Amino acid sequence: MGKMRKVNIEKGYYIFKLEQMLADHDISINKLMRDTNTDFKVIKRLMNGEMARIDITVLARMCDYLDCGITDIFEYVR
Repeated sequence: MGKMRKVNIEKGYYIFKLEQMLADHDISINKLMRDTNTDFKVIKRLMNGEMARIDITVLARMCDYLDCGITDIFEYVR
C-alpha cells in the first residue's frame, strides 16, 4: 500500500493517503504545515489515520493546496 495507511473499522476500512500525496508532490510536512496554516499534530493524525473527527475546513485547505479531491487524501471502503 506504499505510503498509505489502512485503518479497519466495524464494517469496512479507511485508507489515509496524505503521506503518499505529499511524496508524489515532493512536499514536506513542514511546508504543508506552513503553506496551509495547519497544526503539525493535525497533519500527522491525518497521515496516520489516528483521527476521531475530521475538520472539513482543514480538508478543504489541503485539497486546494494539493489541487485534489477529498478521496485523494482519504477514503472509506465498505
